[in-house]
Amino acid sequence: MEGPHAAVRPKSRPDGSVATSAVGRAGEELAAQWYRDAGFAVVAQNWRCDLGEIDLVCARGRLLVVCEVKARTSLVHGAPVEAVGRVKQHRLRRLAARYLAESGRRGVTVRFDVASVLAGRVEIVPNAF
Repeated sequence: MEGPHAAVRPKSRPDGSVATSAVGRAGEELAAQWYRDAGFAVVAQNWRCDLGEIDLVCARGRLLVVCEVKARTSLVHGAPVEAVGRVKQHRLRRLAARYLAESGRRGVTVRFDVASVLAGRVEIVPNAF
């Protein structure tokens, strides 16, 4: 695999499959590096509260990006971005409001992105919803 983000690979199990959590972690790291390379600061990773979790919160100037990372090793279960439906979108909006309240960040524009990671390749869908 080529490119600057090709080095992060999840470990395989003895049967050749990859643990879902390992795929997710590797995908989050690839997405975080993509944002850093694009000039963003990753201000939170796996931020949690009683409502759920935000995979990545990135900032550049007055722009704050809330990013849901979906990683897959194949298209067997559909494209990664397809896994972010209306329920997840609603939850992420509520989580973003909570994050803003708890972090004290004011005067920012919030954008919701989806990072689609397929077999180690990152595609960012800005303003996904």
